[in-house]
Amino acid sequence: MPILRSAFIALSRNRAIRRFSEHSRAGTKLSSRFVAGLTIEDALRTTEAVNRQGMHATLDSLGESVTSPDQAHKAAEIYHRLLDEIAAHKLDSNISVKLTQMGLELDPALAESIAEKLAEHAAATGNFLRIDMEDSSLTQVTLDIVRRLHARPDLRGHIGIVIQSYLYRSKDDIAQLIAEGIRVRLCKGAYKESESVAFPKKSDVDANYVALSGMLLSSPIYHGLATHDEAMIAAAKAYARQHNITPEHFEFQMLYGVRRDLQRKLVAEGYNVRVYVPFGTEWYPYFMRRLAERPANALFILKNLLR
Repeated sequence: MPILRSAFIALSRNRAIRRFSEHSRAGTKLSSRFVAGLTIEDALRTTEAVNRQGMHATLDSLGESVTSPDQAHKAAEIYHRLLDEIAAHKLDSNISVKLTQMGLELDPALAESIAEKLAEHAAATGNFLRIDMEDSSLTQVTLDIVRRLHARPDLRGHIGIVIQSYLYRSKDDIAQLIAEGIRVRLCKGAYKESESVAFPKKSDVDANYVALSGMLLSSPIYHGLATHDEAMIAAAKAYARQHNITPEHFEFQMLYGVRRDLQRKLVAEGYNVRVYVPFGTEWYPYFMRRLAERPANALFILKNLLR
């Protein structure tokens, strides 16, 4: 499995395969398992369907490192439109943004300015902006930007962040974020990292996830536990029961197209569930990382294609 994971991560960076996949009918069909569609309208329809099943949503316009400020501003325009559409259609959804898509690698000040305007728009519409986490080289700058924006009284509670349990530093980061009242989405992490910064063994990543979940659940803030791992979910449930933490205090978060049975089961049990709904034409890197996280997904898709 580690070999397959590395192979899928390497493929996610292959520009030639990406170009072919994103512009072919077969590639688009292949991606439909995990990607809600190519347009805003596709994403809104999917969000409505998710809401009808009793689940919240997070909308993500797929795309990563931009090469010009103009591209960054155009990417941001999609999110501004999403916030307006969510409000107009009274959808139960927030938005999730990658700072590299907002120009972080071009100019951190540009990315912060764009994120600030999105956070202001989210606050004005009673919504919430989640800043996604990328590879470890961007962890500190991402944290710094979120903490500065959240420190503004009018943006407090309207912006949050993602923390990855495979990084050694995450315990200290979560302690700081809790102290500042910042909402966290906890995930395991989907980037290939050096052993100098990340746990190399899955068992250690899992153990850290459970420990960090406990920290989040014990805090007075509403957090999200992003996982499809039933062992991690069971551990969170057990911790909540032992510490008299009600299901309304937190949410489980899962990806569109992954473990739909488990999503429905958790809703039936009375837990809050949020589905991460990605869409857009630049779906290839995201799709390959989903296969890297769980290579069994590749077998599932292959079986469906063969049918």
